[in-house]
Amino acid sequence: VTVFTVNKNLEQNATKIFHRWQSIAHKLPRDLFTAVWVMKVNSSQVGRKTVLASFKGMFLGRIDVLIPLIQYAFPELGLARENCTQMSWVQSVLYFGALPIEPVEILLNRSALPILSLKAKTDYIRQPMSETGIEGFMNMFLEEGTDFAITMIEAFGGKMDEIRENESPFPHRSGILFESVYIVQWASEEDAGLCINWMRRLYSYMSSYASKSVREAYYNYKDLDLGTNNINGYTSYEQASVWGLKYFKNNFKRLVRIKTMIDPMNFFSNEQSIPPLLSP
Repeated sequence: VTVFTVNKNLEQNATKIFHRWQSIAHKLPRDLFTAVWVMKVNSSQVGRKTVLASFKGMFLGRIDVLIPLIQYAFPELGLARENCTQMSWVQSVLYFGALPIEPVEILLNRSALPILSLKAKTDYIRQPMSETGIEGFMNMFLEEGTDFAITMIEAFGGKMDEIRENESPFPHRSGILFESVYIVQWASEEDAGLCINWMRRLYSYMSSYASKSVREAYYNYKDLDLGTNNINGYTSYEQASVWGLKYFKNNFKRLVRIKTMIDPMNFFSNEQSIPPLLSP
């Protein structure tokens, strides 16, 4: 595979380039995956900060095929050969994990990455954001509490557009431009409140651009702000629907029926597990 990274900060028109990316990323060939990571970094001006949009991609092919493809479909990015690296697919897993690509056995090391406390939220975006909206989103990373904040934005489209919502529990497929994963970490518990409050403000800001009717969310990044099962006692379908429909949309009803058949006593449970229909 070929991977690439092209970094653009606010002074390098990151906002405009992202605005263009969101309109074409889901239309790119299905053998090309692209994403944008947004974070705060040091500016070239001493003592100042800026926001970096790191455009990343993985292409199931060689550099010589990728470069003209991007130059035609997305010339604003300015992709060059020095931005690209060919490697094995398993090495690309390390690359996107910000780890050295050798040795690949590091994937067996559960402590390879530092463990920090974090708060995460997710969104699915179905309509392009305005340049003003993108600018406001990026400027929020210049606030306090964002030293360890990142948003990972991954393009959809391709094969995902061909899979019906009800084919698997994961329903977020056709019509989605990109998924946004908002993450903030902190090294000291003293910073927890500041970081979590910033995350909630960011999530509130993005409500204008997120999917409507049901504001969809990704179950693998559990967000307990959306609601939880009762610690003691039965959790009703109506109560669990508050978060269940965000994660699974209409598939939630089927999952509840299956849970009721397989585990009616709710032995396997957690804060946001599927509840059975009847109280055990």
